[in-house]
Amino acid sequence: MVKERKYYDLLGVPVTATEAEIKKAYRQKALKYHPDKNPDSADKFKEISQAFMVLSDPEKRELYDARGEQGIKEGGVDSGGMADPMDIFQMFFGGGRSRGPRRGKDCVHQLSVTLEELYNGSVRKLGVTRKVICDQCQGRGGKAGAVVTCRTCRGTGIQTHVRQLNVGFVQQIQTTCSACKGEKEIIDPKDCCKKCEGRKVVRETKVIEVPIDKGMTDGQTIKFHDEGDREPGLEPGDLIITLDEQPHSRFIRRRNDLIHTIELSLSEALCGFQRTIRSLDDRTLVITSRPGEVYT
Repeated sequence: MVKERKYYDLLGVPVTATEAEIKKAYRQKALKYHPDKNPDSADKFKEISQAFMVLSDPEKRELYDARGEQGIKEGGVDSGGMADPMDIFQMFFGGGRSRGPRRGKDCVHQLSVTLEELYNGSVRKLGVTRKVICDQCQGRGGKAGAVVTCRTCRGTGIQTHVRQLNVGFVQQIQTTCSACKGEKEIIDPKDCCKKCEGRKVVRETKVIEVPIDKGMTDGQTIKFHDEGDREPGLEPGDLIITLDEQPHSRFIRRRNDLIHTIELSLSEALCGFQRTIRSLDDRTLVITSRPGEVYT
């Protein structure tokens, strides 16, 4: 018996959900509420990420089931001390960052595909939106010389707050700088670039061709290197397409097998039958059963 269901409800899974079910639910919710797709859903995205961080960790999940959200906070893992939701997202979809040059964010998109496309293979066109460096200000954000280092965070983009927990225990919480919004620099509004409004980047939509190979699976990813967000001073991120298999009207996929259910009358079961099935590649398969045959 769990103490509360909030995190389970956020992901839309039962309290008995397996690790695989939690991961699949997070994937769907994270893609739906990602701020790049829904700018007004930042808080929802953060809550979903927090729920996934707890429920995907066996020890944290056990603590949450026993004592609820308060137990997580008392254990030193409250919302302020949680990992950055974007870091969780990148780790889940992009496999984390290797050491090397700093890179722009990966752009992750979900592509709905039919069972026919996964069986036969296909090429789909998809319009994706990404950040690119503003060509009007060359990524400066404003006039030359108008950009200055933020004094509040001293150019780090981060503010550190110390909170007393119990006697002898303190907690350090890092938040995005409120003055520069994490940009590390400040631009006088009158000197901002008119095209990007000081953001240094603009959004661009590009149509790409996504190759779907025969036998690909639900949740499988297709990566396009250096096709993600582009920001000043960073290497381009990647574009990651996640396949979302849609339910089929006749077949159920189980690994590499296709399951098709046929309802028989009593006479057909006893005396035999012949039925035809149209396969996913439009072949006609003839299913024949002789009298007295039993299939298991």
